[in-house]
Amino acid sequence: MKTNLPPNLLRRQLLTVSLSALATRGAWAQDQSARNREIFLYKGADREARLLEGAKKEGQLSIYTSLNTKDSGPITETFEKKYGVKTLLWRSSSEKVLQRAVTEARAGRHLFDVLETNGPEVEALYREKLLSEFFSPQFKDLPPAAFPKHRHYVADRFNFFTIGYNTHLVKPEEVPNSYQDLLHPRFVGKLGLEAGDVDWFAAMVKSMGEDKGLAFFRKLAESKPQMRTGHTLLGELVSAGEVPIAVIYNHNIERLVVKGAPVKWKALTPTFGRPNAISVSARAPNPYAAMLFTDFMLSLQGQTLLKNRNRVPSSLAVDTELNKFAFEMIDPVITLDESDKWEKLWSELFLNGQKIKKEAD
Repeated sequence: MKTNLPPNLLRRQLLTVSLSALATRGAWAQDQSARNREIFLYKGADREARLLEGAKKEGQLSIYTSLNTKDSGPITETFEKKYGVKTLLWRSSSEKVLQRAVTEARAGRHLFDVLETNGPEVEALYREKLLSEFFSPQFKDLPPAAFPKHRHYVADRFNFFTIGYNTHLVKPEEVPNSYQDLLHPRFVGKLGLEAGDVDWFAAMVKSMGEDKGLAFFRKLAESKPQMRTGHTLLGELVSAGEVPIAVIYNHNIERLVVKGAPVKWKALTPTFGRPNAISVSARAPNPYAAMLFTDFMLSLQGQTLLKNRNRVPSSLAVDTELNKFAFEMIDPVITLDESDKWEKLWSELFLNGQKIKKEAD
C-alpha cells in the first residue's frame, strides 16, 4: 500500500487503528459476557423452555472435563437424547483441562461452554476471570459446602477421603476408629497412600494444628506406607490384598463392594472432601446449551446418573450412603497459593524428595 504520509504520522495512524480494534474487540467481549450473564442468571417461569429453545438453535456445546469417559459418556448421551443437543466432550486430567482453557483464552479463543473438574482448577479459572456467575433452580438441593462465596461455580460431585480395607486381612476389631490408630504397629508397611494427595495432607495438618499434624505424619512416614499413583489402582490393590488398608476415596471402594470384592470403607474424623465443580464460560459460544447442560448435571436425573456410576453426587435430593457423615471441604488456597510448601514437605516425608505425579480423575 502506497502512502504520502510521513512515516511518524503513518505509525501514529496505524497505532490508533490498532488500539481502536482492540477497544472494539474488548467492548464486544464485554457485551458478550453481559449477554451470557443475563442468560445464566435468568429466573423466569419459562426458564427451561427458553434455554431449550436457544440451545436447539445453537445445536451443540463444548464440554471440558476430567471425569473419565466411562462416567461422562453415559451422562452426555442421556443429555443428548433428552434435549437433542450435541455435546462435544474433551477429557483429560484436571491440570490439562485448566492449561487448555487458559491457553486458549489468552490467545483470544473462547471455545468451551462448560467446564467440569477439580475444585482448585476451577477456582484458578475464576481467578483468570474466565467464568460467569450463574443460577440454577437445582441450587435448592445442594449443601452450603457446594458453593464458593463468589458463586462462579458449584460442586456437582465430591471425592471424600476415607479409609478402605480388605475384610480378609483387617479384622473388625482392628479397623481404625481414628487416624491415630493408623500408627499401630500392625499397619507398618501395610498402609497405602496415594502419592499425589498433598492437599489432603495439608488439610489434615492444618486441622490438627501444624506442630501436632506434622508430628503425626512423621510417625506415619516411619511406618513405611506403600505409595501408589491413582486411587482406582489403590482400590484394586486393597481388593487383591496387596495393600490391606489405604487412605482412599470412598467411591473407589464402593465400586468394588458392588462387584462383591472383600472390601469396606469407613469415614474417620475429620473427613475431608475434594469438590469437583461445574462452571460456565463467561464468553461461552453456546450459552443457552451451556446453562441447559449445567441444570441437567445438577438435576435429580443428572445426579442420579453420577450415583449410578458410584460417584458421590452433591445433591441432597439423591439418597446415597456415600455422604452420610460430617465432612469439610479442602480449601483451594492450599493448592493454588501454598502448594510449594506442602509439596516439599510431602515429598520429603513420603517420596524421598521425588517429584509428585498427580492422577487423572
